[in-house]
Amino acid sequence: MVARGVIRFGSRPAIRAVAVAAGPTENKHSPFSLQFDRLYDSDLCGQKTNEQAHRKLIEDACGLAVNKAGKTISDADYLVCGDLVNEMTPSNFAAATTGLPYVGLFSACATSTSALAYAALLSEAGASTLVLAGAASHHNAIERQFRYPIEYGFQKPQNAQWTVTAAGIAAVTPHEEGYPSIRQATIGRVVDYGLTDPLNMGAAMAPAAFDTFRRHLEAAGAEPEDYDVIITGDLGAIGTQLFRNMASESGYTVDGDRWRDAGKEFYGEDPSFFAGASGAGCSAAVYFSDVYNRMMEGEYRRALLMATGALLSPLSFQQGESIPCTCHAIELVMGEGESR
Repeated sequence: MVARGVIRFGSRPAIRAVAVAAGPTENKHSPFSLQFDRLYDSDLCGQKTNEQAHRKLIEDACGLAVNKAGKTISDADYLVCGDLVNEMTPSNFAAATTGLPYVGLFSACATSTSALAYAALLSEAGASTLVLAGAASHHNAIERQFRYPIEYGFQKPQNAQWTVTAAGIAAVTPHEEGYPSIRQATIGRVVDYGLTDPLNMGAAMAPAAFDTFRRHLEAAGAEPEDYDVIITGDLGAIGTQLFRNMASESGYTVDGDRWRDAGKEFYGEDPSFFAGASGAGCSAAVYFSDVYNRMMEGEYRRALLMATGALLSPLSFQQGESIPCTCHAIELVMGEGESR
């Protein structure tokens, strides 16, 4: 019997293509920028507002992903995505532009993997031959909602993280040889350790990452060394260390080269970005560029993607609530997915 919250995909849906569109800070400061498909030299991306730019990034990534898959937008059956803005309006407006049947998902910064899980379910059920799935964030739009407009000049502490301006979209199809396939998903539980500092999200999310990690490995009958890469979403420098400590204290072998975090790596070692990157577009941009490319090149044959999300809102923070968090995991394999 499959464990609760674990989904095994017998049909092995494939990720046929991926695309990332990003902003100017990401172009200048991210070591991953050379793998992104479209880069803008302005945060507004040719639009009038940051929120419209946010939408434009999603539209761009959708169009680029289907083009790389040899398809058009009209060939897709569904769009499954989300973001962090109130009521996910950037995703909603992008969905209106595409004209596709649309499922808007909010898992905060864990949306990249929850979208992949939903897309895989649609494929497994035979309901789709092409699903566009992903997530996005925009630094200026998110700062204004959750903290202060950037014009305010709010000084952040060193445990804070920088919201990424990027959208990442994957084109999910029925199984195709030669492309990464989705073997298993573990849907995260909501874990709340009572932390209340919205600028220290890495520490808040680390327990949720470990909970999903442990459950996924137990259901898969696997050990960390069975994977070529285990990459969390945006724990940043602080959350990543806490997550690794939890794993080590529970008896798992922690190999630094095998264990990665998109948030910690997104802006390299630049201290200007504090503890690293965050935002729903953070993990989406790294998973749908660097990790995917390494799988296509044969460097990774079995990958565990674990995007983490802090499920707070401006209102819950103002009311003194703690920060509930989650983490959704996706296991990708090439071929039979044997580890090296």
